[in-house]
Amino acid sequence: MTDDTVEVSALAINVTVPEALRWRDVRRGEEFELTTLNVRMLPDGHLAVKAYGRPTAGGRGAYVAFRVPDRPELVALVGAAADQAATRWREHRGLR
Repeated sequence: MTDDTVEVSALAINVTVPEALRWRDVRRGEEFELTTLNVRMLPDGHLAVKAYGRPTAGGRGAYVAFRVPDRPELVALVGAAADQAATRWREHRGLR
């Protein structure tokens, strides 16, 4: 099998948002604290990101995606995470 015959449909990473960068948002009347980013690399090389978290009132809540605010520190976090993921993928050691 060659690189030409393998079709990669998605590359995705999960990133923990440091406490100092976390934020809150409301969906369907319920407040969530956003703690995790899901970053996907699109086929054209650009990144797409959604945030996930838990209801501030407690409980599991629904698995709901939130838009990530356009804040420089969050943009930097996504970029640094993508760079780290690229290094890890490049240095993979195969299946265990």
